[in-house]
Amino acid sequence: MKIGVIGIGEMGGTLARKWSEKGHDVSVANSRGAGAALAFATEVGVQATDIHGAVEGAEVVLLALPFPAAATLPKDLFNRAAGDVVIIDVSNYFPGIRDPHIVEIDVGMPESVWVSQQLGRPIFKAFNSILSYSLAELGKPEGKHGRLAIPVAGDDGRGKQIVMRLINEIGFDPVDGGSLAESWRQEPLTPAYCCDYDADKTRRGLAAAVKGKAPRIRDNEWWDNHRRLFADNPTYGEVHAEQIAVNRTLNPLLGDI
Repeated sequence: MKIGVIGIGEMGGTLARKWSEKGHDVSVANSRGAGAALAFATEVGVQATDIHGAVEGAEVVLLALPFPAAATLPKDLFNRAAGDVVIIDVSNYFPGIRDPHIVEIDVGMPESVWVSQQLGRPIFKAFNSILSYSLAELGKPEGKHGRLAIPVAGDDGRGKQIVMRLINEIGFDPVDGGSLAESWRQEPLTPAYCCDYDADKTRRGLAAAVKGKAPRIRDNEWWDNHRRLFADNPTYGEVHAEQIAVNRTLNPLLGDI
């Protein structure tokens, strides 16, 4: 499958590497042009390009950019893309912490619905609810006990099956997260967000989400804990277990308390 990855930080870089290892034809790009992606592309054995090259001819495009960047992408970026290209959004909105406030989202619009409007294309929400360390290090073969799960929200059945297959290939159980309008159920600090759950508990987490509750947790208890955890600039591996413990404690699932 021909996959374009725009953004080669921790999440985009990890997925580009893993999909290339599975035999997919992967191109990578970032906002500074093909030259800026060349060193990474050479290291992992993929093709460096610019953002237009990552989209043209691709069957799947992964957007692994800072959340507000969706509004700054060229308006014609997907003009030459296939009509059925599968666009995956991995971004999360952290207003006042990392990102500027976006009024539409602050009053209730799901984050990926806003991203879809900026692009003028239907998209799928996936990979936003797993930590980069988990994605890089904790994949397991299909059927293995304790395999972690990743939810996928989106409106097209064919596209969702493609995303779910790509998740399964790299060691995780895909879980149907419903429509794009329901993607708020996997946004930051909902019960299914970055808790390293298996498929059953991920489904329970999605079902347990309460509209409007997660932003309050994100902006208060979670942010205080996040600053404490990263005060001494640790690696993600060093604080991974505590990150997971904090997220689970802030949103305990019924029956696990």
